[in-house]
Amino acid sequence: PSGLGWLPDGRLLIVAMMDKSLLRLDQDGLVVAADLSNLASSYCNDMVVDKEGRAYIGNFGYDLFAHHPYAQGEIILVAPNGAAQVVADKMDFPNGMVITPDGLSLIVAETAGHRLTAFDIESDGSLTHRRLWAHIEGSYPDGICLDQEGAIWVAAQGFGEVLRVKQGGEVTHRIQVTTKPFACMLGDSDHRTLFVTTSETYQPAEARASKSGRIEILQVEVPGSGLP
Repeated sequence: PSGLGWLPDGRLLIVAMMDKSLLRLDQDGLVVAADLSNLASSYCNDMVVDKEGRAYIGNFGYDLFAHHPYAQGEIILVAPNGAAQVVADKMDFPNGMVITPDGLSLIVAETAGHRLTAFDIESDGSLTHRRLWAHIEGSYPDGICLDQEGAIWVAAQGFGEVLRVKQGGEVTHRIQVTTKPFACMLGDSDHRTLFVTTSETYQPAEARASKSGRIEILQVEVPGSGLP
């Protein structure tokens, strides 16, 4: 399981990374909401779901775990009825994603590109007006979340830190974690608790052996906003 998200009716969506599919948890159990194997160039990754129930899913682009040659990936849009299409290509490992509170913009972490990239979300869910939101050299940004001042918290693997970044690239806060951060989310009752998933390694077999994965909790001043 990789990206998680919720449909408007409360059902859970789960990205099945290795199977290249989107699962849905119904009352009777898990079902395949969309088979993405014909669209995804490699393993499916993180996801954000908008208020309409449309899921945006990132992609490795290449087999990182097997150390295959680098290749760019894509973002796949899955509609509530299961119809899927590529809405952005030639991306450098599209990973964590957020949608702004007005529902009009999607921002994605391009891990291999050391940057956050923004798109406009059209009425049909397609993505347009691709643009640089922030470049963070050496960061390898993974999971991200948005706060009420429009800044983005970034799980920056390259630094072993969680960064708070403003549009344009200014880093206002740097918080060290124990090992490597892979995802972060603002939550709790006041949305001022930053939950950070960390591990010593991204390799599944090594992670299972080391049992180094954990959730670290930090308190921040500005509450979360937007989706997820």
